[in-house]
Amino acid sequence: MRREILVYPDPFLARKAVPVAAVDDRIRALVRDMFETMYAAEGVGLAAPQVGVGKRVVVLDVSPVDDTIAPVAVVNPEIVSRNGSITGVEGCLSVPGVQGEVCRAESVEVRGMDEQGKPLRIRAAGIFSRALQHEIDHLDGVLFIDRLSSSAAASAK
Repeated sequence: MRREILVYPDPFLARKAVPVAAVDDRIRALVRDMFETMYAAEGVGLAAPQVGVGKRVVVLDVSPVDDTIAPVAVVNPEIVSRNGSITGVEGCLSVPGVQGEVCRAESVEVRGMDEQGKPLRIRAAGIFSRALQHEIDHLDGVLFIDRLSSSAAASAK
């Protein structure tokens, strides 16, 4: 089921999401809905708070940019290591029509669970790393426009 994507300045986007206690059928349905919503909006990532659910769940499919990486859902993602830094242009389904340069770690290691509740560990670089960091930011109530320089952020907001 396609869900509505919340748009800035909706205050729900600034809330910190809570961890998922157990992966069950409701979480698996949420993951399916999030993938459907993300694909319909032509995005490469989506976090549960963007569809009004305050749970720590993200979905990503960067295959339109890098077809060597399969779609993935991560429940309770946590960045456990970061390496390097690189600046790149980002946009967001919750901030339509706005793009800006954001400095992120060049590569990250993320741990969490898959949609079956099994432990998951991901080493990501490039666009996959950037997308993971962007979506995990959403879980902490942070939008990419919060990471822009003050002058760029002022014009974006």
